Amino acid sequence: MDSSPIKFGTDGWRAIVGADYTVANVRLLTQAVAQYWLAAHPAEAERGFVVAYDTRYNAEMFAAAAAEVLAGNGIPVALTAVPTPTPVFSHAIVNRQAGGGITLTASHNPFDYQGYKVRSGYGGATPPEELAEIETILDDLHSRDVRALSLAQAQQQGLCEQFDPAPAYLAHIGRLLDLEGLRAWDGTLVVDAMYGAGRDWFSNILQGGSLLVYDIHNERNPMFPGLHNPEPIPGNLYNLFGIVRQLGAQLGLANDGDADRLGACDENGEFLNQLTVISLLALYLLEVRGQRGPLVKTFTSSTMLNRLGEIFDVPVHETPVGFKYVAPKMLETNALLGGEESGGYAFRGHVPERDGILAGLFLLDYVVQSGRTPTELVERLFDKVGPHFYDRLDLDFPPEERAPITARMHTHAPTKLAASEVVESRTQDGFHYTLQGGAWVCVRFSGTEPIMRIYAEAGSDEQVQALIQAARALAGV
Repeated sequence: MDSSPIKFGTDGWRAIVGADYTVANVRLLTQAVAQYWLAAHPAEAERGFVVAYDTRYNAEMFAAAAAEVLAGNGIPVALTAVPTPTPVFSHAIVNRQAGGGITLTASHNPFDYQGYKVRSGYGGATPPEELAEIETILDDLHSRDVRALSLAQAQQQGLCEQFDPAPAYLAHIGRLLDLEGLRAWDGTLVVDAMYGAGRDWFSNILQGGSLLVYDIHNERNPMFPGLHNPEPIPGNLYNLFGIVRQLGAQLGLANDGDADRLGACDENGEFLNQLTVISLLALYLLEVRGQRGPLVKTFTSSTMLNRLGEIFDVPVHETPVGFKYVAPKMLETNALLGGEESGGYAFRGHVPERDGILAGLFLLDYVVQSGRTPTELVERLFDKVGPHFYDRLDLDFPPEERAPITARMHTHAPTKLAASEVVESRTQDGFHYTLQGGAWVCVRFSGTEPIMRIYAEAGSDEQVQALIQAARALAGV
């Protein structure tokens, strides 16, 4: 290819369907993946790949294209029979002892996008240096280099089978949680599947007892009506908030398009931000379950984790944004919990991959076991670590403005923001400023779409908003 439009971002390749995202480009990228695995991981390639897909338009077609190219290169394929959450796909890689996997999903992006995620044999994100090697191979490929078998041919030659990954995942979840205890709880849970691959999963796991699970946006609809995009953030969750209040439910949960992210609200229909949720999950594992182990966070995640690390005497490791950094660090340190600001959380004893289903079940279990409301759990958390408030501002910008914005940020390094002294500045994968007293603000470009994000965490909501506006003025957007 003279100039490949395919580049791996924070988590895989994303592009608009019919523009850069085409069957031809999916085939080319899969050819590069196949060649890389055959050269760098031949034993893993021999064990085969799992291929899955989400609920977007023609997702099955793109998954079939990827499976046909893998089979054409002699790599056995296990293709999911139905749209599958990314964490279920990742678990299937490990459960089947496959050598890797590809899932066709654009996760939380708007309806006109589709995506492509590559996973290694441990079920987690393939490391950045390996993705860079795949990109290098891709740059030298042409359509004539693609080797493919039709699905029918691949099945006849024993190189492709369809399978259902749900039973093995459900059995595994049952070993991690007391599901009978959750089912017996006399409460109401509202779940927003956001029309994605996570539809019916909570209902199927929790049915059969006193617990009432009320589903919304639970059908497949690739247009994601009523949502800007299938991302579990406040602007997309008004229906969830309202129904929690209407039903008097104890908890509301939401998954993104491929169910690897979790959003949540309390019993009052108030959003529990992602930094609060990861800190609640850490406190649940450390205090309720009595487990110990390192915590892994990205640099846009909460400093509450650092404080919990001090209280419970466990190390806290920080990585750049993206599970392609979090997963290897979790494996290296045998971490108890890994997570990032986007609402993606992974757990020891599972796969080193974001799992919005398991994270939601753990949060529900915290409510059930503690006998406290989510509001009371947040109060308990703040009693331990001090009050922490957080917000994020997403700003669209013309892609050609990225370089000028970056240059402006480098040139005008601040010594103060919102009347607070900057005590530390970092410019890896964004512009991160720590302020006197522990508050912080970060300006960072999305790795999957033309959006600039400004994140801030501080001891009051007023300071959070002041820091976001100060950082926005600094960026000039």
